[in-house]
Amino acid sequence: MTGNQAPIDTMRALACRVPTDKPEADGTFAWDSTTVVIVQVQAGGKCGLGYTYSDASIVQLIGGPLLKALAHHDALDVPSCWRTMQKAIRNLGREGLVAMAISAVDVALWDLKGKLLNLPLARLLGRCREEVPIYGSGGFTTYSDEELREQLASWVQRDGCRWVKMKVGSDPSRDPHRVQVAREGIGDCGLFVDANGAYTVKQALDLAHTFAEKQVLWFEEPVSSDDLEGLSRVRNLAPADMEIAAGEYGYTMDYFRRMLQAGAVDVLQADASRCGGITGFLQVAALCEAHHMELSAHCAPALHLHVACAAPRLRHQEWFHDHVRIEARLFDGAPIPKEGIIRPDLSRPGIGLEFKESDAQRYRQ
Repeated sequence: MTGNQAPIDTMRALACRVPTDKPEADGTFAWDSTTVVIVQVQAGGKCGLGYTYSDASIVQLIGGPLLKALAHHDALDVPSCWRTMQKAIRNLGREGLVAMAISAVDVALWDLKGKLLNLPLARLLGRCREEVPIYGSGGFTTYSDEELREQLASWVQRDGCRWVKMKVGSDPSRDPHRVQVAREGIGDCGLFVDANGAYTVKQALDLAHTFAEKQVLWFEEPVSSDDLEGLSRVRNLAPADMEIAAGEYGYTMDYFRRMLQAGAVDVLQADASRCGGITGFLQVAALCEAHHMELSAHCAPALHLHVACAAPRLRHQEWFHDHVRIEARLFDGAPIPKEGIIRPDLSRPGIGLEFKESDAQRYRQ
């Protein structure tokens, strides 16, 4: 670090493909592995860590246009770096893979800034809370009834979660039965369902009333999140005590603004590994504050933990089965839940994680 600046020296990216422990599927997709793209940025003798859950193809984007744009840029001026990356990808489009690449780099830059200043990111950003509630998330449609019951119950009994979420939508005719199985396994715990946009509006409304009989509190993406009119209709006609949630596929502030203006959700979801990193997540948090809308952090719990403490209207963090497994394997400092909450380790600077490179070798792509 020279004076009050820390010029970026190097930046590298790598991809790891981690197999799932069992075949997994939701209402619109099936998979047997998850790819995490890890970014390391160096400046002032420190190394910042960021990552996103995406495709290995973005490694070249990070090591090419984004590295070129950020070369020798001041790592302490993260918002300026974020704007520089946005300008550099103008002709590539702002959404999808490009947004995920920028997200990973932005997280690495914030982590780097925290390390350069020897501050945990939660303190650097300013905390609205000292701990973050989590909800267990999995319950894939490939699971047997027993596997579904056992996984959801474990989050309640072992981790103290107040809510759990299961996938629905692969076979709508079986979903009422699967919800009943889940309810039997978790007792009075809060139950969420996630259709990943699998239903039509009519199906979603019919099932919403059926699910309500089993005290389902949260219906995530009952229809495609691209169908804001359909989401709004489901929200308006669903049972009064059932909240409609969406937003995990938001990559830009314009997307989130349109969703809020359409009255499409009761709770907005955002994913810092997709929506522009820590910088983008803070922008979504500000948008929620302006619209009096509660915010839920989607997946990647270790990545979100510090910024979740800084978001005024944050309700909870998704404790997603696949990402919890990956983050524990690849990063020292990954959070461990206790009584349904996770807390940042304020003795660690930045986002509090260190990459276990030797452990990652067997997953490298």
